Amino acid sequence: MAITKSAKKALRQSLKRKKTNNVQKKNLKILLKKVQFLIKENKKEEVQNLLPQIYKTLDKASKTNILKKNTASRKKSRIVKQIVKI
Repeated sequence: MAITKSAKKALRQSLKRKKTNNVQKKNLKILLKKVQFLIKENKKEEVQNLLPQIYKTLDKASKTNILKKNTASRKKSRIVKQIVKI
């Protein structure tokens, strides 16, 4: 356990950041699952309506280092490829 005052503060900060990161990861996973389901159901219009929200979420996750930049761009690219296939 943290002993010094600065170590205690660092622990508090890391727990707070972990909480926000987990919320953001969970929202991202839910959104990606929703898109995959809509793609399987061949609902192109609904997926295209969600596309800006997906881009925003992925960009924000890569900006805050929850995802790596290339991982986010790869996910965006694969989603668009799947939409075009429909």
